[in-house]
Amino acid sequence: MLKVSDLRLREVINVVDGRRLGPIKDIDIDVENGTIRALVLNPEGGRMFRMFGRQEDIVIPWENINKIGIDVILVELEQIAYNYE
Repeated sequence: MLKVSDLRLREVINVVDGRRLGPIKDIDIDVENGTIRALVLNPEGGRMFRMFGRQEDIVIPWENINKIGIDVILVELEQIAYNYE
């Protein structure tokens, strides 16, 4: 069984283009069903680029996660969904 803290240590890679998407910032959990709905990521570049403008979070629905490995999480995203906060 994986802990949320273990997930946050893994890199998230998009298998469509091989791009690193950034570290996991948050996890959207459905508390009624006890399932994960989505991963919320800080885009690559993190805080440094936030100084120069607003950087939106990347939201990855659970259905788009292909594989959770020891070091990486592989996701399949044709188009990246952004969360405008």
